[in-house]
Amino acid sequence: MLRKKTRGLPAGIDPDHMPRHIAVIMDGNGRWAKKRRLPRIEGHRAGSRAVREIVETCARVGVSALTLFAFSTENWSRPKDEVEALMDLLSQYLDKEYKTVLDNNLRFKMVGRREGLRKDIIDKIDKTERDSAQNDRMFFCLALNYSGRAELVDCFRKILNEIKNDRNIIIDEKMIADNLYTAGVEDPDLLIRTSGEMRISNFLLWQIAYSEIWITEVLWPDFKAKHLFQAIKDYQKRERRFGGIKE
Repeated sequence: MLRKKTRGLPAGIDPDHMPRHIAVIMDGNGRWAKKRRLPRIEGHRAGSRAVREIVETCARVGVSALTLFAFSTENWSRPKDEVEALMDLLSQYLDKEYKTVLDNNLRFKMVGRREGLRKDIIDKIDKTERDSAQNDRMFFCLALNYSGRAELVDCFRKILNEIKNDRNIIIDEKMIADNLYTAGVEDPDLLIRTSGEMRISNFLLWQIAYSEIWITEVLWPDFKAKHLFQAIKDYQKRERRFGGIKE
């Protein structure tokens, strides 16, 4: 994957020590709306507006991949009218941001199960993935209908099918990584969670084994580039040992 020159970094951030892949659990839309006595869908609408600033900022400063957790398999259990409104909002977002993806030379990738999503949404996802497949500035991964455990189940099913055709296949970490939804995208260096919740919510269970975790009380609709830079600055202060000991 090509790395682009960083632009517009604030003072105190080392351009040579940027996280390559940032993953974000976008949490707090409902609480944002409740604070303002608005319907929950208005929180989700405000959250979708916050996405563009973070996507464009990550691309501008040289991040290689950004993965946003937008809709989990567990979210289907929410009230039907909220789910339908979320799907409408997602469809509108894909229409609106199609040009943003292409204009910024981003490579779009859906992470999750397509089964269960509306056909119009799948068609828009497929078109954006297809038309951006040669872009090389940054992977923009959107986790939709996603569950970390479901991803591992689907991964092992794919491997079993391969084994049926070749009994000599050796299952190792690389093979598992190559059969995940995120195949081809390096593991996250930094995991950000908004709204202050202290859990990973079944997100990228395999991939975040050695990710640095940064949690903020800021609700997702209020999350700005300045908060992203705070997370990156904190990340750069940490010593990453990956289980070893540095001399």
